[in-house]
Amino acid sequence: MIRVLHVLPRIGPGGAETMAVRLMLGLDRGRFEVGAASLFDPSGTGQEAALAEGGVPVWYLGKRRGPDPRMPLRLSAVVARFGPHVLHTHRHVLYYALPPLLLRRVPAVVHTVHTLPEREVGAAGRLAHRLAFRRGAVPVAIAAGISEGLRRVYGISGGPLIPNGIPLEAFSRSASRRAAWRRKEGFSSGDVLFVCVARLSPEKRHAVLLEAFARCAAGFPRARLLLAGDGELRGEIARRIEGLGLRGRAFLLGVRPDVPDILAASDVFVLASAWEGNPLSVMEAMAAGLPAVCTAVGGVPELLESGVSGLLVPPEDPGELAGALELLLRDRALRERLGQRAAATAASRFGLGTMVRAYEELYRSLLSAAPDLREEDAEGARCA
Repeated sequence: MIRVLHVLPRIGPGGAETMAVRLMLGLDRGRFEVGAASLFDPSGTGQEAALAEGGVPVWYLGKRRGPDPRMPLRLSAVVARFGPHVLHTHRHVLYYALPPLLLRRVPAVVHTVHTLPEREVGAAGRLAHRLAFRRGAVPVAIAAGISEGLRRVYGISGGPLIPNGIPLEAFSRSASRRAAWRRKEGFSSGDVLFVCVARLSPEKRHAVLLEAFARCAAGFPRARLLLAGDGELRGEIARRIEGLGLRGRAFLLGVRPDVPDILAASDVFVLASAWEGNPLSVMEAMAAGLPAVCTAVGGVPELLESGVSGLLVPPEDPGELAGALELLLRDRALRERLGQRAAATAASRFGLGTMVRAYEELYRSLLSAAPDLREEDAEGARCA
């Protein structure tokens, strides 16, 4: 039995956290024992409930805001208690995993890079990551653009590339599902619903999206914009909606547990980010059969082909984005054609099982090569 401990800043609704939770729950329990550590205390999220229901133990380390020198010791204590063969870190927490790595308390350390390496951490964090990679931590890219970033920032090439996966069945589309959500939320069958599922944070560029929507919505009174997610810019975005005269046209939905239903009820997905990794939200929208209008950043062009399964526009350009939105507002047949191709692409490429099996094989391959794996643990790794 291989023990894997995932370490995250928090067990929350973000894309990286959602991917990690799905991976933990998807690992073969006959071969893997899974645990999680969260730097911050619990906050009552659906992901926390899913781990509890799935029998995954979670240790909360009580991190304070800003640098917290207690974290390496607290994480080391969890490592000593759980005894993982693989320590799998996400986002910026690799910094806090340095003591177990440097002291060789775990045979293998894996770090998934969820965004461009230049954006993942600051200068001090990059120094820590560079040290970790030199001491054997294995960075996993989720998109080819991130692989290139690892080469550019850290001089690492040829490392694992494991794209994200999603539970395709959760995003099945049906007319009844669409009608039920619209009826419940007060939208009519004739409304054209644009939806953005993203954290309300600077890199998502909601201001660009709102400006673009305001430009094209004036001539289309049935157009609506749904913003699902929460974050530090909520107040600013609410004021921007008022300032652009979009009250009753653009809606802040907050963090929602019914994202699959929202996607099923919508007509077009839109994402105006300045940078991205391999966004789950785009994959989920495509699985739901939505045409996606996205900025051509990060791993997004690896997910959809412009003019075939969606539309790509340059970042920071509300005019180009407005043009793409208006094109789909005018042409229902194009929306349907792009959405059908998007669903077919998702079905063939984005399955959660593909991602999970790739990580399982990575864990096994790293342990088979670990020079300091105890004899009894090595036998367990081989049997797994």
